[in-house]
Amino acid sequence: MSTAAAAPRSGAVLADLLPAATSGRAHVRDAALILGGAALTGLAAQLSVPVPGSPVPVTGQTFAALLVGTSLGARRGFLSLAVYTLVGMAGMPWFAQATSGAAMPSFGYVLGMLLAATVVGALARRGGDRGVLRTAGTMAIGSAIIYAIGVPYLALATGMSMNEAVAAGLTPFLIGDALKAALAMGALPAAWKLLGRKG
Repeated sequence: MSTAAAAPRSGAVLADLLPAATSGRAHVRDAALILGGAALTGLAAQLSVPVPGSPVPVTGQTFAALLVGTSLGARRGFLSLAVYTLVGMAGMPWFAQATSGAAMPSFGYVLGMLLAATVVGALARRGGDRGVLRTAGTMAIGSAIIYAIGVPYLALATGMSMNEAVAAGLTPFLIGDALKAALAMGALPAAWKLLGRKG
């Protein structure tokens, strides 16, 4: 039975609208989406701007991870970010600033993105990406998860106090996160409208 976009259903995410006529083709589609999401996150991580006084740069990585999660759903989003994380740990230089491995102080943000992609994917299946306000809430939850893991990890890895880690690893990024959320608030609901969906 075809899973073409002509028959949208409740609980779908954007990736579900890509047609796959057989279960075999659906598996190939899902594998391509998972690998594509990992590659997108790795490419976005290279859009990197150092932050004075912080070992954590501003990157497009978090936005890509949240976009992958909402577009692919929880299972595929988790697998995509798991591929990104494991391949980066194995030596692929596609973490921020072309780094790899688990020794860097910002590795906690990568772990946070893995969990965040899963959570926002689950929220997207419940309509969390189908309206401006819902998308804003979904992005805010995803960002909070990333910081909830990344900031304490930064403190442990560097010997900073929690206040210092918040100042270095959260505060400088809030304006950028608001801009990323605004992009998502426009892009995701617009994609659903383009595909004949309503929030």
